[in-house]
Amino acid sequence: MGINSEKSTLDIRRPAEACNLGQSVINFGMAKYADRLPANVDGALFVDGNCIDCNTCRWIAPKLFSAADGYSRVYRQPKSAPDWTDAARALIACPTGAIGSRDKSRPELGPEPYPELIHGDVYYCGYHSPASFGAASYLIRTDDGNILVDSPRFARRLVDRIEALGGIETMFLTHRDDVADHDKFAAHFGCDRILHADDISAGTRGVERQLTGTEPISIGQNLTVIPVPGHTPGSACLLYKDQYLFTGDHLSWDADFPRLRASRQVCWYDWDLQCASMQLLADFRFEWILPGHGRRCHLAAADMGPALAELIGRMRGGAAGAYQVHNLAAAS
Repeated sequence: MGINSEKSTLDIRRPAEACNLGQSVINFGMAKYADRLPANVDGALFVDGNCIDCNTCRWIAPKLFSAADGYSRVYRQPKSAPDWTDAARALIACPTGAIGSRDKSRPELGPEPYPELIHGDVYYCGYHSPASFGAASYLIRTDDGNILVDSPRFARRLVDRIEALGGIETMFLTHRDDVADHDKFAAHFGCDRILHADDISAGTRGVERQLTGTEPISIGQNLTVIPVPGHTPGSACLLYKDQYLFTGDHLSWDADFPRLRASRQVCWYDWDLQCASMQLLADFRFEWILPGHGRRCHLAAADMGPALAELIGRMRGGAAGAYQVHNLAAAS
């Protein structure tokens, strides 16, 4: 499918259908106004009962969406074109199509927003999948071939954009929970997949490279896999350029405090092992934390070590330390 400048309607109800990559008028017609959640404020934009509380819309458009009663809700209606653009970005990323508008169509979104450049040659894919409970995924562009980190929803528009950015050479899967449409991406792009053997299941038996052991493993120039068992038996982080750490569900950012976060509530395997794995990360240098679930963040390199030490103390049952972020470069 080629790229052209014609305008199109982006219909989230048919995410896998081909459509062009030009200017888009967003169709807000999937969610049902009759099923809107009562916590929404009055107005055109709403969240309906399909919401799974994955938090995606709240960090994409925090000026519009917030948490309430175990779901996301619209707490402030869009008042400008940029507001509606943020709403559209959240709608596209929403894994269950739970965001809608009574007006059905709003002003043009502009060029397809995803993959969205985060920093350097790292992109956020959007198009979250319900199969991974709305986990985020990422694309790394390198001279040796692009790397997809975890799997987004297999949506035609996203696939076309990834093709335009050079395709996918390798797919790295951080753990078994966030594999989503890995098989569709592998079949389409002919890419090799990497997953730790301890997280292989019926749906991933065909993964081409199954890692073993607990030692860090180089999988390419500036690319190191760091096994971090705990959340699942085969959880692993991917370190790129000693700057970007893709963490799956092992580690994320807590925007409410602010500080680093690991969740015992959703540790599916062994919390003590996850604590030990977190300590291993102290031996590596990185500035960005790019998780599957939770907020991503960018800390000054000098801040990351103390932040990680404070988290490890809390994970092991100690009181929250006095550490605070003094040199926070960005968090989202």
